Amino acid sequence: MEIADRPHAEDTPSLHQRILSDISDRILSGEWAPGHRIPYEYELSATYGCSRMTVNKALTQLAKAGLIERRRRSGSFVRRPKSQAAILEIHDIKTEVQALGLPYHYQLVSRCIRRGTSDDIERLGLTKPSEIIELISLHFAGLRPFCHENRVISLKTVPDAGHETFANIAPGPWLVARIPWSVAEHRIRATGVEAGLAPMLDIDAGTPSLVVERQTWSADQPVTHVRFTYAGDSHTLVARFTPSHG
Repeated sequence: MEIADRPHAEDTPSLHQRILSDISDRILSGEWAPGHRIPYEYELSATYGCSRMTVNKALTQLAKAGLIERRRRSGSFVRRPKSQAAILEIHDIKTEVQALGLPYHYQLVSRCIRRGTSDDIERLGLTKPSEIIELISLHFAGLRPFCHENRVISLKTVPDAGHETFANIAPGPWLVARIPWSVAEHRIRATGVEAGLAPMLDIDAGTPSLVVERQTWSADQPVTHVRFTYAGDSHTLVARFTPSHG
């Protein structure tokens, strides 16, 4: 009897699930980064000692789940995750990343307390120069940079920020937990990533990016201005509205 005519033990759910688990674990851990080529079907078939039909079923399921994309004649590749955030919400980047099924990591790049410059005054809406703290940080999805954060905080409004290192907690959730904001303003624009910022996001200079700027006040006092920069193909802004009455 030909091997092809025998019942395929490899087609059992346990092996099918093993292939799914192995590939998804490598993607979600960041071991296989966005754009990484998945081994060809014949390679996976040899690795797992199973039929190409079993491999094809697993890859099809991974594609439906949005983890990979299948390109005709080119193979299968890890899909770059796309997050969604409501424009009018004060969202948490950690929550965005975890919603993608990816491990989150935060890294403080620099922390500086100084006298506010003219640019800081404009960003925060200050009436005169005062002391501020500037924080540069990176947010990761798996092993890859997800978002670059540039933030200034008014120490007049939030003096406790001057005593926080921000080494282990991102400034966004730290602020939300300590000072109520009464007004928030968002500005969204598309631009090419600057040469100095590109290496931090692990992309080429000039790559299209999405920049989200947010300013918040508490009882008419400026709290913070933050500038988030995302690679343009990794983030989507979504807002839902209801019609006004009257």
